[in-house]
Amino acid sequence: MNQPIQVANCTISPADRPFVIAEMSGNHNQSLERALAIVDAAADAGAHAIKLQTYTPDTITFNGESEEFYIRDNQSLWADKNLYKLYQKAYTRWEWHAPIFEHAKKRGLIAFSSPFDTTAVDFLESLDVPLYKIASFENTDHLLLKKVAQTGKPVIMSTGVATLADLYESVKVLRDNGCKDLILLKCTSTYPATPESTNLLTIPHMRDLFSVYTGLSDHTMGIGAAVAAVALGAVVIEKHFTLSRADGGVDSAFSLEPHELQSLVTETERAFLAMGQINYTPTPKEQKSLQFKRSLYVVQDIKAGEPFTAENVRSIRPANGLHTRYYDQVLNSVATQDIPAGTALRWDLLN
Repeated sequence: MNQPIQVANCTISPADRPFVIAEMSGNHNQSLERALAIVDAAADAGAHAIKLQTYTPDTITFNGESEEFYIRDNQSLWADKNLYKLYQKAYTRWEWHAPIFEHAKKRGLIAFSSPFDTTAVDFLESLDVPLYKIASFENTDHLLLKKVAQTGKPVIMSTGVATLADLYESVKVLRDNGCKDLILLKCTSTYPATPESTNLLTIPHMRDLFSVYTGLSDHTMGIGAAVAAVALGAVVIEKHFTLSRADGGVDSAFSLEPHELQSLVTETERAFLAMGQINYTPTPKEQKSLQFKRSLYVVQDIKAGEPFTAENVRSIRPANGLHTRYYDQVLNSVATQDIPAGTALRWDLLN
């Protein structure tokens, strides 16, 4: 993977600043007005893209009341929730997609979505989305993978709740069906995720293993993991985003607020810029500071013929005198002339 991936008017590659995606998910709280406000806040914070999720309760699950359709995990944010009712609360109405995408475009954001079944792909194609995201829980749905790959558009796929064997198979399905531009995101599918479970070292390993660009779909609190991910080569950072966690919402507890998203954009860019390249020479700006390194100076008045000693010669700043590597040689020499204190040592001053 050597070529940048072109998405609308933006390129994604190791040579570009990290591509920051604000994931709206269900944080619109079933209000189109709030959804549009989230778009505005994401744009104001400097994100590159806004992402939706495209499904209905009926396309993602079944309206069942048996135990298997409930989340029975006391550690989950959605403990004891019925799947169908949870997705009724969380889904983004399909008729909202066009106005949200249109508003995002006006604000300079790339707008796209995660389809959760093949009908969602058909719908998103009618809106001419520039790329697709495969969510972690769908990354082994070969029907969906084939459909998305056949659009020929770039694909970003999260790798949560998948084994290495799963990923090999899913990447092959995408490749075999026409996906040329693929980005894999390291993802820990717990909500929120802990730093200890994030395993960022997977990012460069996955990049080399699959010969793709890699990034992070981050469910940890704060921005520390995302900044570290950029230092490990992440070219895409995805974070859930809300106007205010206090407003509630299905994903609000682990979502960034606007000031935090702005910090994420700023600090991941700083991490990217700080990476630079392998370099062992002073930078152009450091050249001016070279004069303030140490060198050998006369620090007491010396008469002609007197020896140089540890008392009258010292290593001090600035660097206008002889290099300190010659210190022993200087101490074995005598002054060729009177030398006042504060004189930078030169070869013509010693014999």
